[in-house]
Amino acid sequence: MNYLLLALNAFIAATLLPASSEVALSLLAQTGDDSWTGLWLAATFGNVAGALLNWSLGRYLSHWQQHPYFPFKPQQWHTAQNWFQRYGAPTLLLSWLPIIGDPLTFVAGMAKMRCLPFLLWVSIAKGGRYALILWLLDF
Repeated sequence: MNYLLLALNAFIAATLLPASSEVALSLLAQTGDDSWTGLWLAATFGNVAGALLNWSLGRYLSHWQQHPYFPFKPQQWHTAQNWFQRYGAPTLLLSWLPIIGDPLTFVAGMAKMRCLPFLLWVSIAKGGRYALILWLLDF
């Protein structure tokens, strides 16, 4: 049950909703009741799934960018798109960062990045963050 709750928490944390999957992972790891590999997998899966939701929303919403109620002004969208195209997919290694990480996954979707490369870059970033947290807890 802990794995499912952690995955759900990590999923929510990867969306634009406020949540802290790092705290949940740390607390569960310190109780010692669950395997760290299982915790790592659950947190990574949930967080990557949340990023995939952001990517999907970005891809879908880009069709509405000319609509007056579109959440970004055309200049904001063009700036984000140019930035993403300039620096490319490796910028998704920053997707684990607070504040900029979640919008970055959204912009990747709006920029029509293909799904498999997106998942690869985001999985490395988010899985790496959780591995680092667990490694630091081991000291």
